[in-house]
Amino acid sequence: MESQPAKHAQRTASSTPAQWLEGIRRLADQLPSGARLMEVCGTHTMAIARHGLHSLLPPKIRLISGPGCPVCVTPTSYINAAIELARRPDTVIATFGDMIKVPGSESSLEQEKARGARIAVVYSPYDAINLATANPGSQVVFLAVGFETTTPATALAAIRARSEGLKNFFLLTAHKLIPPALRILLSDAETRVDGFLLPGHVSVIIGARAYRFVADEFRRPCVVAGFEPLDILHAIAMLLTQMTQAQADVQIEYRACVSEQGNLAAQRRIAEAFQPCDTEWRGLGMLPASGLTLKPEWAALDAEKRFGLRVTPAADNPHCACGNVLRGKVTPPDCRLFAKACTPTYPIGPCMVSSEGTCAAYFKYRRQ
Repeated sequence: MESQPAKHAQRTASSTPAQWLEGIRRLADQLPSGARLMEVCGTHTMAIARHGLHSLLPPKIRLISGPGCPVCVTPTSYINAAIELARRPDTVIATFGDMIKVPGSESSLEQEKARGARIAVVYSPYDAINLATANPGSQVVFLAVGFETTTPATALAAIRARSEGLKNFFLLTAHKLIPPALRILLSDAETRVDGFLLPGHVSVIIGARAYRFVADEFRRPCVVAGFEPLDILHAIAMLLTQMTQAQADVQIEYRACVSEQGNLAAQRRIAEAFQPCDTEWRGLGMLPASGLTLKPEWAALDAEKRFGLRVTPAADNPHCACGNVLRGKVTPPDCRLFAKACTPTYPIGPCMVSSEGTCAAYFKYRRQ
């Protein structure tokens, strides 16, 4: 049975933007202490900034960004390992473009490419497989970074590589899981979040039920949101309606793509090749069972095992505030480097590098 807050939001779904905003203002007036709402997804962060939604909301409603940018939460230790591989003369690194400028401890993939390393920007893991097929004398390593959204494609690439008997294709995995990160945020007394705008893309794969613990254990309302401005306003209204009625539920605004159970076929492919593992998140530290690693029977594709890599923790730039930005504790202008030493042209932290990073969104749309 659909909850009352969802019905309320559905009744006004055909309203104009002005009517939506007026409805949000009326709901906000019913909340004595206002509301801090976290958009978990980097795509939401960029959409909110691009369309100026912060400036349209009443002052009592504050939107804060979370750890929903996969490039931003990739730790320095992983970048260092990728650079170590890039320096091998027989190796080709295949990576998504957002990873190129992310700084490691002493260098970046962009800098290594300028020095002659063989680094190819690809648009899918299948592009990396094609590279391996076309270059049988080289070792091709795909940097498998991303949340549940991109993991099925990596799993399918692993399945294909094994079925075709490719001996020169490997994965350096840094896939991460959103629900464990939310649990850590909710367990942190310094991070006050009253409700969550949940990521649409991730939720297509894992389904809304994966967040049930947020409502049941932590009593925080959640809404899986789409990415258009009206989707986001609709989701905010749904969250505020729950709050005014003292309810905590997991609702779906993005019903065109998201279901309760998610994409079961994609989940099966992930489970075929990967298993949960403890992994490091930039800003959050080492989180138990929050990442995915290849299963033992897939070890032949594991770059860490094949090349004897040791991905050891590495310190981040002490002046960079990305870690606290990802926790929702500060905003980019609070960082002493923001828009001064750290810009999209010369980024110091990953939140400025990524096209979905909070610092990049602020720099491009909200510096004033």
